[in-house]
Amino acid sequence: MTTHNIGIIMNGVTGRMGTNQHLLRSIKAIIEQGGVKISADEVIMPDPILVGRNEAKLQALCKQSGVQKYTTDLDSVLSDPNYQIYFDAQVTGRRAAAVKKAILAGKHIYCEKPTGTTTEEALELYELATAAGLKNGVVQDKLWLPGMLKLKRLMENGFFGKILSVRGEFGYWVFEGHSIPAQRPSWNYRKEDDGGIIVDMLCHWRYVLDNLFGKVKSVSCLGATHIPERIDENGQAYKATADDACYATFELEGDVIAQFNSSWTVRVRRDDLLTLQVDGTHGSAVAGLRDCHIQHYGNTPKPVWNPDIPQPIPFFDGWAKVPEQELFDNAFKAQWELFLKHIVKDTPFPWDLKAGARGVQLAEKGLESWAKRAWVDIDEL
Repeated sequence: MTTHNIGIIMNGVTGRMGTNQHLLRSIKAIIEQGGVKISADEVIMPDPILVGRNEAKLQALCKQSGVQKYTTDLDSVLSDPNYQIYFDAQVTGRRAAAVKKAILAGKHIYCEKPTGTTTEEALELYELATAAGLKNGVVQDKLWLPGMLKLKRLMENGFFGKILSVRGEFGYWVFEGHSIPAQRPSWNYRKEDDGGIIVDMLCHWRYVLDNLFGKVKSVSCLGATHIPERIDENGQAYKATADDACYATFELEGDVIAQFNSSWTVRVRRDDLLTLQVDGTHGSAVAGLRDCHIQHYGNTPKPVWNPDIPQPIPFFDGWAKVPEQELFDNAFKAQWELFLKHIVKDTPFPWDLKAGARGVQLAEKGLESWAKRAWVDIDEL
């Protein structure tokens, strides 16, 4: 058996997303399954070291995950040739400087989004990495969610005919903290700490739209700060300076219109925290994170507007659930495995830092549209 041991510097994984999705459900899971299988006699085995600023948190995370190594000294581990990959899941404001250091140290780059606080900063990371001949990637996890993959399969089989529109509903109620503790960190609601749902979610919608439905050509976006005051982790009241809701419309190539509502101030009465409805000339689908329901042209009811009687059509009954036709792994883990294969075997990996910069670009254009109260075109980077 040929085993490729790949050292991974994992910076910022003491946060919720870094701990749960990247460390425990991805890297730890890959190690426990015996590595990433390339063939019957060849595997890739991750060798992680955890990096952070809080030694106590790192020690606790090592105990939880079974990872043996950690450090609070990023520079020392960047100089270690045993580690080929630098991964960053820090808060956005710290990411670019650390990624630049890793590039100068000759490490391949894999990181969370947003990859920078500005388009220029994010694009510079891509340019620096490619100029140095380093492989690079950005997390675009929603592409590997079972619901999104089911939509992709329907498209591949021509189910929709011509796609007309996409409607996305994302969000849930994030408690303000006055009586019930908040379930998201307070920096999310402070603009000065790079918070805001436009910056957070438009990066996601960019890669979902670009990869599944067509390149984004223009955006009209309205943000809002619906909750003006929240309580932080120390029980102190603070002013919410960042947007907690976003209402955006996108024009895509192929005359497709997409509308996405993103909100941390909405109560959920839908199938999941994220639902996408795709309408086409031959059929429609509604996908959540895992499930997908479809309605073909031949199953489409013919309602007539009459508010004077109870609705006679049970609309939900006209949809069929897409069966489980394949096995789906954790979305973060699936992309990690593809990136590790890219490093070792040079297999294609199009979700690079330039794709990350496109996400930052759409967020910036969304903020510009909100400020101008106007449509804004999206130029090619």
